[in-house]
Amino acid sequence: MTRIATAKSMSSAKSLPIRLAISPKPEPAALPIGASEKKLKKLIIIPAYNESRSVGKLVRRLNRTLPEYDVLVIDDGSTDDTVQRIPVGTRVVSLPFNLGIGGAMQTGYRYAALHRYDVAVQVDGDGQHRPSEVRKLVETLENGQADLVVGSRFLQPTQFRQSLPRMTGIRVLGAWIQLLTGLRITDCTSGFRAAGSRVIRAYAHWYPEDYPEPEVVLLLHRSKFKVVEIPVRMRRRMYGRTSINIVQGVMYVVKVGVCLLLDTVREPWPTGKIDPA
Repeated sequence: MTRIATAKSMSSAKSLPIRLAISPKPEPAALPIGASEKKLKKLIIIPAYNESRSVGKLVRRLNRTLPEYDVLVIDDGSTDDTVQRIPVGTRVVSLPFNLGIGGAMQTGYRYAALHRYDVAVQVDGDGQHRPSEVRKLVETLENGQADLVVGSRFLQPTQFRQSLPRMTGIRVLGAWIQLLTGLRITDCTSGFRAAGSRVIRAYAHWYPEDYPEPEVVLLLHRSKFKVVEIPVRMRRRMYGRTSINIVQGVMYVVKVGVCLLLDTVREPWPTGKIDPA
């Protein structure tokens, strides 16, 4: 793989320095969403923590299915051989310790903003997100229908099944978001999503650390960004299983619910820093 950047001496994603180890090609000016697909500069961000059994296969599938996309793997302080399993030539940012999904993704969005990408797509390292579905998300951005597109497992009937406790938690959080914003999102915990250039800049400035997927939906909506959900097909993770038990799941829902309530008054993207208009 090509080691692009390494973060050192950081206490949080907010202070994360990105130092380039190679000289990239000159960057073209960012194009607005709605321009020709061939002209858009597109990045796939893969957050990976101890995903050695799936990340290599996932990157190869993405390169084969989406050759026009750049792929960036954020190795979030893995303690296994995740980095060694990433195919040679892949862009990699290695974090010296585990920051969690929020810190890993903000690292990716800062990279995307630094290199002036027009589109950034999050694809989880566990293999649940199908490369063949990526273009559906991006096409919605290109058509000018949204600033952020969320891929939903539940918007239309599919064969994908979740456990009853997990499904209940997703529905409770979705109902809470709808109550607070009026926005109906059926899969608010989905990490399969595509962001346009304005959202990339916003995320690079600030991104929730603990519960980013539900929180950013509410925060973007409050900041006048347009969030749209579309149906996608997903598969179960390639290997392993989630480490969250029922008690942890209940606590997760309670904590996220409190964070969402606080998000109704916080200002993550100050006026003048990020302009969604």
